[in-house]
Amino acid sequence: MTRKTLPLFDPKLLGPALVDAFRKLDPRTQARNPVMFVVFVGSLLTTWLWIDALRGQGEAPAWFIGNVALWLWITVLFANFAEAIAEGRSKAQATALRGMRQKVWAKRLKEPHRGAAMWTQPAEELRKGNVVIVEAGDLMPCDGEVIEGVASVDESAVTGESAPVIRESGGDFAAVTGGTRVLSDWIVVRCTTDPGETFVDRMIAMVETAKRRKTPNEIALEIFLAALTVVFLLATVTLLPFSIYSVKAASSGTAVTVTVTVLVALLVCLIPTTIGALLSAIGIAGMSRMLGANVLAMSGRAVEAAGDVDVLLLDKTGTITLGNRQASAFLPAPGVNVRDLADAAQLSSLADETPEGRSIVVLAKKEHGFRERQIAELGATFIPFTAQTRMSGVNVGARQIRKGAADAIARHVECHGGTVPPAISRLVEEVGRRGSTPLVVAENGTALGVVELKDVVKGGIKERFG
Repeated sequence: MTRKTLPLFDPKLLGPALVDAFRKLDPRTQARNPVMFVVFVGSLLTTWLWIDALRGQGEAPAWFIGNVALWLWITVLFANFAEAIAEGRSKAQATALRGMRQKVWAKRLKEPHRGAAMWTQPAEELRKGNVVIVEAGDLMPCDGEVIEGVASVDESAVTGESAPVIRESGGDFAAVTGGTRVLSDWIVVRCTTDPGETFVDRMIAMVETAKRRKTPNEIALEIFLAALTVVFLLATVTLLPFSIYSVKAASSGTAVTVTVTVLVALLVCLIPTTIGALLSAIGIAGMSRMLGANVLAMSGRAVEAAGDVDVLLLDKTGTITLGNRQASAFLPAPGVNVRDLADAAQLSSLADETPEGRSIVVLAKKEHGFRERQIAELGATFIPFTAQTRMSGVNVGARQIRKGAADAIARHVECHGGTVPPAISRLVEEVGRRGSTPLVVAENGTALGVVELKDVVKGGIKERFG
C-alpha cells in the first residue's frame, strides 16, 4: 500500500463538511464541548437580542448586536466545520479502502469435491457454506476453509509477506483469506463468511467505526478549559450588577449600564474559545493522518501513544524489504566444490521465472562465469514447483537436480537411499538465524549445499522510521 494524502481543502470534502457544520448545531452535540456550548448559548442569546432590537426594544443599536451575533455564529460554525473536515478525511480513507476490492468471479461447486458440477458467479453473491474451487492464478473469492487439496498461496496483498504459504485441508493451515492469489495447484474452499464480513470488509468497518475516544491528556485539558470557562463566566456575570450599582452611585446622566451583548462578547474573548473549537478536530485529524501513513488508529489514545514510541518491533519481509528475495551466496556441503553447487543451482533455475529463480541464474553467472543455457538446447525437462512437493528442478540426461525447502529435499534424498549430512542442517540453521531463506540443492540423491536468499531492504527505511 502506498501512502496517499488528501488536500487540506479537497472540493469533494467541502460540501459535505459545510452541511455537517450546520447539522452539528444540535444542542446535544454542542453540549459535548463545554467551551463551545457557552459560545453556542451566547449566539442564541445575542440573536434573540438582535431580533428584539429590530422591533425597537433593544438594549443597543440593532447593527451592533447583529454584528456580535454574526461573529459568534461564525465561531461556532468554524469549530463544527473543522471537526467535519477532519471526519470527512477519515471517511475518504475508508472509501479508498473500498477501492482495493476487485471484481472477482468464483467457481462455485454443486458438491464439496473437485470434479463436481461447476458454474461461475460474482464473489459478492457467495454465502457462508458455499463451496468453490480455486485454481492456479485465481483470486480467492471469500474467506474460508480448505476442505480438499493443497496449494501455494500468495498472501502478500493482505500480510505483506512475499514468501508463498502452503494451504491444505485439515490442521492449522486450512484458513484462507479473500483477495489472496493461488500460485500453484488447486484447493476446494468452503466459505466461512457472508458478504460484508470478509477481512477487507472488517478492515473498512474498523476505519468507519473508529471512535475518537478521548485521551487522558485531552480529558485533563478539557477539565482545565471548563474550569477556566466557569471562572470567566462568574467574573463576567458579576460585572452587570456592579455596572448597575456604579451607574446609580454616580448619579450622572451620562453613565450607561453595560449591555448583555457586550458582556457576551467579552466572555467569548476571555474563555479559551480557539482551543475548545479545535480540540476535537485535532484528535480526528491525528487519526486520519496516521491512516494516511497506513497505520490504523482506532482512537485518539492510539495516536497519543504513537508519539511515545521509541522501539519498533515489526515483521521484516514486505515491511522493510521489497519482498523479492535475491540469491546472495552458494554454501556448499563439505567435499563439494562451490562451482558444482552453482552449476546445479543454475540448471535447476533456468525455467524458474520467479525473482528468486532469476537471481540464482544471475549470481551463478556473476560469481562463477556460468553463461545462461536454454532448457530446449540441453534437452532437459523442467520439474515445476508444486505445493505437495515444495521443490522444483530439472532432469538433464542422467542428472536429476532438485532445489527447495530443507525438509522437502531431505525426503527426496531419503527416497533415493541417501541421507542429508549434518553439515547441511547446520548451514540451514545458520542461514535462518541471519534472517535469510535457505534453499537446499540436491543432485541424484546427494545434497550439494545451500543457496542463501536475502531480502532487499527498501530505500530510505531509516529516515521513514525517524
